Amino acid sequence: MLETSARLLRLLSLLQAHREWSGADLADRLGVTPRTVRRDVDRLRELGYPVNASPGTGGGYQLGAGAELPPLLLDDDEAVAVAVGLRTAAGQGIEGIGETSVRALTKLEQVLPNRLRRRVGALNAFTVPMLRNTLPSAVDPAVLTELAALCRDSERLRFDYESHDGAPTRRSVEPHRLVCTERRWYLVAWDLDRADWRTFRVDRVTPRPPHGPRFTPRTPPAEDLAAYVSKGVSTRAYASHALVRLLVPLHEAAERISPSAGTLEADGPDACLLRTGAPNLDVMVIHVMMTGFEFEVLEPVELTETIRTSRDRLSRALDRHDRKTYGDSVPGR
Repeated sequence: MLETSARLLRLLSLLQAHREWSGADLADRLGVTPRTVRRDVDRLRELGYPVNASPGTGGGYQLGAGAELPPLLLDDDEAVAVAVGLRTAAGQGIEGIGETSVRALTKLEQVLPNRLRRRVGALNAFTVPMLRNTLPSAVDPAVLTELAALCRDSERLRFDYESHDGAPTRRSVEPHRLVCTERRWYLVAWDLDRADWRTFRVDRVTPRPPHGPRFTPRTPPAEDLAAYVSKGVSTRAYASHALVRLLVPLHEAAERISPSAGTLEADGPDACLLRTGAPNLDVMVIHVMMTGFEFEVLEPVELTETIRTSRDRLSRALDRHDRKTYGDSVPGR
């Protein structure tokens, strides 16, 4: 049987890890009687932990939300994961998250036992982050939490929005979900004025409370909202669209092509389909070439003609370079 202090810590850890426990289950986990569990719960309450109890056969114990954040009990792997996550959080596009993460990491490292501090220290000392020198426009964390709460509570949102061309607009929407990529955050919402689903970049959103009223959530525009947003920001947002067959397996293409650059799907074991967009077909040629993969154009047919025009332009540029450099004695001719 665990000593009282160790048992209290174990009880607190169980309450933090599970939504609700019956008294019998806790007694079985701790190797004590249900009466001892009730006494230990009372001790946790005296220490300021809000442990809720519901009576009856279907009742049990649940750790509630308190006025102050109670100490969290983390096992070794959880503590290391949190420390590493805080260390890398500065690379995300959330305004102020870097400084906040450093403060939280400092507090965590102060209470880590030596064995874990060494593990975290080794990861930090011998890992080189490969982050972009410049991040996109950062998102205010207060805006993120406000939007998340409105999605959760199904409340209408009013906000000012800056379109991609810089034009200001006022929008009224029914927010549904937040979707994040490696570079940006997006809000998927039903636009009340346009009577259709829209995707908004969160860094361009300025909420204008008061919000509300509440609404009944609609059926979302797709089951896979990540794929829906990816298609929207990589294809639907552009004037020119293309379907290209890349002559590499899907997993290889996915390592190089981000969801914001196009959507991918397998086309057999050795190829995949890329659906993407660009402002015009000339830019599309560059976009597809920049993947670095062999490919064939499926649609539109005009893209093939644009590639041919680009090829001829490149050939003429090489010919001029060769004549200037080698004169009439061009290598290979």
